[in-house]
Amino acid sequence: MFSRILQPLVKKQTLKVTMLGHAGVGKTSLLCAMYDQFDRIIGKTNLQLTPDDDTKTILDQRLKQLKESAQQNSIKIRGGLESTTTARTYNFDLGKTGVTPSIELQFQDYPGDYCVNENLQEVEKFIKESVSIIIAIDTPALIENNSQWHEELNQPQVIYDLFKSSFADLDSPKLVIFAPVKCEKYLRESTGENQLVTTIQEKYSNLLSFFRSDALVPHVAVVMTPVETLGSVDFSRVEEDQNHQPIFYFRKPNPNLFYEPKNSDQPLRYLLRFLLKLHLQKRKMSFLELIFMMLDRDKTFLNAMSEFSNGCRNNGAFTIFQGANLLTIN
Repeated sequence: MFSRILQPLVKKQTLKVTMLGHAGVGKTSLLCAMYDQFDRIIGKTNLQLTPDDDTKTILDQRLKQLKESAQQNSIKIRGGLESTTTARTYNFDLGKTGVTPSIELQFQDYPGDYCVNENLQEVEKFIKESVSIIIAIDTPALIENNSQWHEELNQPQVIYDLFKSSFADLDSPKLVIFAPVKCEKYLRESTGENQLVTTIQEKYSNLLSFFRSDALVPHVAVVMTPVETLGSVDFSRVEEDQNHQPIFYFRKPNPNLFYEPKNSDQPLRYLLRFLLKLHLQKRKMSFLELIFMMLDRDKTFLNAMSEFSNGCRNNGAFTIFQGANLLTIN
């Protein structure tokens, strides 16, 4: 009898995250880097991140592709590696090391072409249930050739329209993460970092202005966390094929470098920091209430999350555009 009463209190809770971006922009590669590097990055932090069987199968296949690409001195990408044209779910268990996980992180990948017409209501519903939305951005398409390929490959208007419909009458805080990928070249020096920040501000000015509206600014935190999903290659040039479609070329600055992603931990660090801030503020939100109850009971897990989230970067291209008050833990 007593065990049946306790059972709902220890049930694993789901934390939803929406991933937006054109098919092939690099969302799966971002998750691969996070999954592959997590254990090494967290060091002595008492956390573990474990994909379920389906997610592990998908990510292991993509990870093999990425590592093979990173062995080449030059890489040619036509719209990314194998692209996803349908919605796809990636599930990770997050918990204390060696203990039954407390939280399931559910990343829902929605390619830009999926976020229209008959699928729109499904995407809007998931965004409303998500604590965070990650916008993956193809950085060379954003910056190179006067942003010639930005509209086609990053689909900023589709994303803007989706937020306008999904954030109408917003009644719960959200964390929006701009995650530029394929950005290695631009993080080598401060001028490239500054260029990335200013270009994001320019090319997503409508969306950033929308987030700053009176109705949203108290509830929406917006950050940028670039992720080097290969870490060992730099953008070199872009050419057009016979159909006037772009082919992006990348090269190794050092032939001795291989697969070495960087900053893949930052989106997750910011997500947990945001969650902790909401917990400390005692926000009343039905879809997070059970998670907050679990954190109140499990102080060691709470402390592990806090220690991990302290590693959020806020320098160079890592920028808090809005909502620092929703991310500051005193």
